[in-house]
Amino acid sequence: MRILLAEDDMKLGKLIQYMLQQKGHFVDWVTSGDMAYEYAMFDPYDIIILDWMMPVESGIDACKRLRENGCESSILMLTARDSIEDRVVGLDGGADDYLVKPFEFEELFARIRALARRTNLKIQKETIVFGEFTLDRTQKLVKRWDSVIQLSPREFQILDLLVQNKGIVISRDRIIERVWGIEGEVNSNIIESYIKLLRRKMGLDEAGTMIKTIRGIGYKLEE
Repeated sequence: MRILLAEDDMKLGKLIQYMLQQKGHFVDWVTSGDMAYEYAMFDPYDIIILDWMMPVESGIDACKRLRENGCESSILMLTARDSIEDRVVGLDGGADDYLVKPFEFEELFARIRALARRTNLKIQKETIVFGEFTLDRTQKLVKRWDSVIQLSPREFQILDLLVQNKGIVISRDRIIERVWGIEGEVNSNIIESYIKLLRRKMGLDEAGTMIKTIRGIGYKLEE
């Protein structure tokens, strides 16, 4: 599943992201409510996990804003607040479920599974066809017709990001955040090198057929 995690505790955020990725989920991690709102309105997510107390915009305020603007993702609220009144505020604000800190990861996984069942989400093979290519997000592989293209994990992540946002310009900074993480120290030359490798492995020309360079901004995938 595609999961968006909003947690400002760096140690806990990294751990939750890692544990969910080990379960096979695609996880974006941000550290504030306003960032969660921007990500969720830009990309579709199956489940959004929001910490209640975050800088700039709290999780509960982000939740309300998402619902007001038509976000249909399932929302799980994380918080140290455990009173009945707080739970009512969270649920009335648009959250689908509520998990009190500290929690066991098995309970987090169980609640995610329950949200998936409740919204009739199917955890199954996700394949996306674009041009002559097929991207399998479950097996983490790409084929051109029936031939598998050998990609490194980061090459696959970059291509997956471009494919998921087909026709939309993705900035270099966004690629770094999604592939290397919030604290990733990667310069634009590295991104350019990865794009060149992708084009070469996929048999695309350097002029940017399909994977186009948008000078000074980033890249865009077009069929």
